[in-house]
Amino acid sequence: MFGFESYGLYLLFSLPALLLGLWAQFQVQGAFKKYSQVRTLTGVSGAQVARRILDSNGLRNVAVEQVSGFLSDHYDPTRKVLRLSPDVYQGNNLAAAGVAAHEAGHALQDQQGYAFLALRSLMVPSVQIGSWIGPLVFMLGFFMAGAIGTSLAWLGVAMFAATAVFALVTLPVEFDASRRAKTLLVSNGLLTQPELRGVNGVLDAAALTYVAGAVQAISTLLYYVFLLGGRRDE
Repeated sequence: MFGFESYGLYLLFSLPALLLGLWAQFQVQGAFKKYSQVRTLTGVSGAQVARRILDSNGLRNVAVEQVSGFLSDHYDPTRKVLRLSPDVYQGNNLAAAGVAAHEAGHALQDQQGYAFLALRSLMVPSVQIGSWIGPLVFMLGFFMAGAIGTSLAWLGVAMFAATAVFALVTLPVEFDASRRAKTLLVSNGLLTQPELRGVNGVLDAAALTYVAGAVQAISTLLYYVFLLGGRRDE
């Protein structure tokens, strides 16, 4: 059952991932703060960056809206809406330009049928269930393993595994959107090549958060597997 060894095992799996996640968030906030103070030479806002990239690629049907929150920026493929946080929507700086172009990159992925984006969208319902219900099913099955066996616990593991797969699928989606963003900013005359250094700082830091998320999901999944394997041997 859960004792000192179980908690020690949990820390062994979760602590490195947790520290990586905290460090990634620190890097993102630091990079965004630094480059939000560097104005673009063209003086365009994040909203204008997104609009120009979308229009130049035949995506005039995709709306650009402002939403509340800090770095709450995202593209909604179901409603064809690109939503930008106030700092990005209104900002005329390198950080805002980079984030806006990144989200526009997702819209282009959707337009071109990028396979990993389509797969990630299909996985959303199963992930929403697995990330919440999976751990509960696992815990219930783990504690009842002596009476009913480990099948229920393994079901919980399988449900949560969708979260880890989703995190892995997210990586190429985000990396590709950042790659597109850097190219689009220059090709559309929005930034000069030297200005990309600031964009790289912001987008590379943001990419690290997705890596950290994948590490955390995989670490949790491995913890469940190891814990269940030890319970089975008792």
